[in-house]
Amino acid sequence: MEHIRQAATKDVSRIAEILVFTKRMNYRRIFHNDKVSFGEIQVYPLAQDLLEHPEKLRKIWVYDDEFVKGMIHVDGERIQELYVDFFFENQGIGGKLLDFACQKGGRYLWVLEKNESAIRFYERHHFRLTGEKQPEEGTEEYIVKMEFNISLYHG
Repeated sequence: MEHIRQAATKDVSRIAEILVFTKRMNYRRIFHNDKVSFGEIQVYPLAQDLLEHPEKLRKIWVYDDEFVKGMIHVDGERIQELYVDFFFENQGIGGKLLDFACQKGGRYLWVLEKNESAIRFYERHHFRLTGEKQPEEGTEEYIVKMEFNISLYHG
């Protein structure tokens, strides 16, 4: 885990950039809402919020290999967010961040039901669908719960 460390204020712009652009890449095809994708979701306000509330960084961990390439937000047993910069996907960074989160006590997450590639990713990393499902607030989409299956984990 040599590249994973707790987020710091110096990381705020990269975290915001990764969150905004990865959400656009992954969710625009699901939500089809450019007003949200390009109007409401913006790098500067997100970075500003993190700078004004640095306590939020205590629950965020970054993968830093010369610069921040990915991030994971863990709140107790819940994995809130996991994003890897588009340019560094498929290099094992997401898996390393997820393994790290599970070692820190992360046990479950919610994922968009239509985000099939994310569901397959989590299944490859020892998570399973629980059958629980709920509406994603403010949308017509659903999120599904996945739990870490420790009996499948060998790391």
